[in-house]
Amino acid sequence: MHHHGYLWTGPKSRFDQEALRRPPHPEPPPPGSRPELIQRYHEVAAAFPTSDLPPLETAYWLVKPHALVRGTWDEAKDAAAWLAERLAEFVPRFGSEVRRDAGQLDRHVTCAAERLRSGADVTLGFYLERPSYLSLSLVTCSPNRDQPGLQCPLPS
Repeated sequence: MHHHGYLWTGPKSRFDQEALRRPPHPEPPPPGSRPELIQRYHEVAAAFPTSDLPPLETAYWLVKPHALVRGTWDEAKDAAAWLAERLAEFVPRFGSEVRRDAGQLDRHVTCAAERLRSGADVTLGFYLERPSYLSLSLVTCSPNRDQPGLQCPLPS
């Protein structure tokens, strides 16, 4: 088991494009469906795996390009340390004073390490200077507990 780190920042309006953050349904629309439904399905099926937008379900980071992986760690504590470093890097830009609380940030990191040790994934999101957003994810791999059929993004 190992863990991959992902980081995304960008306009909140882009983050809110949920259709591009949701994997396509495993089955395409049936024959005879409205043309716009078929077209939309093909657009999402093509865009989802290559989009840098954070997926709605954390495990689906694993289907994204390997280039989006910001780090890989065998130990949960090392992945949590990366998370702590990213929080320290971005905390001055957090949109809320409350979110900057050092104790709260330490609890996020401690909880993340515990979750990763148990085989779970972690995702945190923060509003930055408006209208920006920060998404940080740590995904457990080989296999992923929530989506065991997803392949590791590391090159073989």
